[in-house]
Amino acid sequence: MDNPVSVHIEELVLHGFHPADKKRIGVAVQKELTRLFRVQGIPPAFYNGGSVPAWQAAATTLTPGMPPRKAGRQIAQSVYAGFNSSTP
Repeated sequence: MDNPVSVHIEELVLHGFHPADKKRIGVAVQKELTRLFRVQGIPPAFYNGGSVPAWQAAATTLTPGMPPRKAGRQIAQSVYAGFNSSTP
């Protein structure tokens, strides 16, 4: 049975990255989050339904100038880890 989940990230602020990379970083975040939800499952916090106005991602270190896809994957992994580590 599919458990549809919708995650809306309204704003992602990154310093040290070229403005032209923002779309590629965003696409990489979306792809990696989709992969993580499929492979690792839906975090328990999502089973209560409803909307969460803000969520704290797990700590991560991004290197300014790192490739957009790598940055996006790392951001998504941090967000997903935050979903699993605590309540909002």
